[in-house]
Amino acid sequence: MVALCLLLVSLVACGGGPAVDAARAEVQSLLDRRAEAVLDRDAAAYARTGTRTGFAGLRAVPLADWSYRVTALDRTGDTATAAADLSYRVEGHDGSPVVTARSLSLSRDAEGRWSVDSDRPAAKSGQQLWDQGTVRAVRGGRSLVLGVGQSADTLRDYAGLADRSVPAVSGAWGTRWAGRVVVLVPANLEGMAGLLGSPASSYRGIAAVTTGATGTGGRAPADRVIVNPEAFGLLGDPGRQIVLTHETTHVATRAHTSAATPLWLSEGFADWVGYRGGDRHPDEAAPELAYAVGRGEVPAGLPDDEDFGFAGDADRLARAYESGWLACRLIAERWGEDRLREFYRAVGAHQDREGAVEDAMHRVLALTREEFTAQWQDYVKATLT
Repeated sequence: MVALCLLLVSLVACGGGPAVDAARAEVQSLLDRRAEAVLDRDAAAYARTGTRTGFAGLRAVPLADWSYRVTALDRTGDTATAAADLSYRVEGHDGSPVVTARSLSLSRDAEGRWSVDSDRPAAKSGQQLWDQGTVRAVRGGRSLVLGVGQSADTLRDYAGLADRSVPAVSGAWGTRWAGRVVVLVPANLEGMAGLLGSPASSYRGIAAVTTGATGTGGRAPADRVIVNPEAFGLLGDPGRQIVLTHETTHVATRAHTSAATPLWLSEGFADWVGYRGGDRHPDEAAPELAYAVGRGEVPAGLPDDEDFGFAGDADRLARAYESGWLACRLIAERWGEDRLREFYRAVGAHQDREGAVEDAMHRVLALTREEFTAQWQDYVKATLT
């Protein structure tokens, strides 16, 4: 019995638990030094931690914080794969960090020192812009534009559009938001898809999207406007400005957008801000819906979230956006812009999706959902015919 106990103790001691813990601590220390080198812009110190890949691409990015947290370590002899959360903030723009999962391959030399052989996005995680090449940065008055494979002049054009979008959004939404925006411009559609961790086919024809955490209350989320330069390049100057203003609206409203907010409201409000103050006729802004109404096909109700799928029917997607825009336009015209903002916030403040729109319509507009839908249908017909 004593021999058996000694054998069990020996197996536990030799089972790798303490050794793995020690290796994990060593890898964490290594990544701490690597992060410090990134923040110090110290190429030599970075090289001493392993591969130099990625360092040059980061040089132009103004970083306030950069750190790794090892979440798992799979070790086989003198090699290992670490799962880690990379957390970083862009200086002057991010109130809260971007946190993204990374997978790092490591090896240990004869002296027992670990080094990084590769650092790439974890499975199902999107790339960061510097994973795609050397980043160029252009600062605007209210924006930071980061690009790969883009000229400085091109990025300055984006900065001008973003700078003009900020006061337009503040005029429609109010000034209680950060009042600045970060725009990412990859080299092509495939680069956009890589940043979003999705197939390129999902975003073909989509000029830009905005990423960020919803429902964060007073914490400012790290939003990014990600541009598809191929689709964006097909737009004229007014269209480009509308797109950047639309996306900047998502940045401004993010803290008041939650799981209770339907896409017809979040996208419709962003379109309303984008078109607000312009002279584009409704038939031009809502051509697909106008065509349907002209055939006598008035929507039976406000669009569902499923109608906004990028990979689905393009005409259906266009009608969903146009329907949401006209719903917000109706509220702004009939009840006033203050009520529209109040309605948006009231929906987002609801605990869950069920009943959120109905409750906000009752409290802010003094209508049932059925009454609002009927008024919206009449408005759509009157506006587009």
